[in-house]
Amino acid sequence: MPEIALFALHGSRALGERIAERLEIPLSRHEEREFEDGEHKIRSLQRVAGHHVFVLQALHGDDAGSPNDRLCRLLFFVGALKDAGADRVTALVPYLCYARKDRRTKPYDPVTSRYVATLFEAVGTGSIVTLDVHNVAAFENAFRCPTRHLEPGMLFAGHLAPLMHDRAVVVLAPDAGAAKRAESLRHHLEAQLRRPVGRAMMEKARSEGVVSGEALYGDVSGACVIVADDIIATGTTMLRAAAACRRAGARSLYAVASHGLFAKRAAALVDEGGFDRVIVTDSVPNARDTGVGLGDRLTVLDCAELFADAVTAEHFGEQAAG
Repeated sequence: MPEIALFALHGSRALGERIAERLEIPLSRHEEREFEDGEHKIRSLQRVAGHHVFVLQALHGDDAGSPNDRLCRLLFFVGALKDAGADRVTALVPYLCYARKDRRTKPYDPVTSRYVATLFEAVGTGSIVTLDVHNVAAFENAFRCPTRHLEPGMLFAGHLAPLMHDRAVVVLAPDAGAAKRAESLRHHLEAQLRRPVGRAMMEKARSEGVVSGEALYGDVSGACVIVADDIIATGTTMLRAAAACRRAGARSLYAVASHGLFAKRAAALVDEGGFDRVIVTDSVPNARDTGVGLGDRLTVLDCAELFADAVTAEHFGEQAAG
């Protein structure tokens, strides 16, 4: 069995340290250099020949770098590790950029998620592990190397269940694409609460960038409603669901999403008529900064245990879960 080496690139180091702590191994040493023209170099500072190497890097955008920049750094480092004799390199990608662009919606559209997969494979990536991609089937079909998709339902349910007390609870999908995600969370919550949890869904259509559809399917009157999605970017989808639930008599509202991008004014999510609490994971490491307007209504859950378990499963050859 090859030895394990775990690297965490800049920006993902805090999460990497927590993963390493759970695995009871040290983070591997590396160097990242910036050049005056914007080019960069990353190299290992220790021997990796014959090792099973894991590299952690979230592919989000912020003031320190774009998704393209972080993707390029990760790809170059994977290639360098393979050149240095690594037996296998597994990319740990808490947030996978371009996962939403997984199909053609207009003539000549790019299928960018497939192109990203091709880049990973071209540099010799042995497998890729990610958290809660937009469309699991599209993700698995895009890659030819093995994939492991981590589902956050149990993590969220463990946090939410103690907050529900004896209230009626409904899990709502803000659109049809989030239905499976919401159903997974609902099942985990039922197991935690040991009582039925309701389901609901919002109507949503998008054309030329304009979102329409106001119908709410399901009874949320008097209930604590948990709106579950994969990403909060502008918050538009979540706020539409919140407004519909308030009109239908919901008692309280929680927004739950794996990836807190918060690309626009996050405070709108908790303005009057919005959410009582917003809950995300630390897959995007700057969620507290971009979500600063949410104040104490923002909760960021640690996803280190999910990735530590995935590293163990990958290393010892357990079958990847879809």
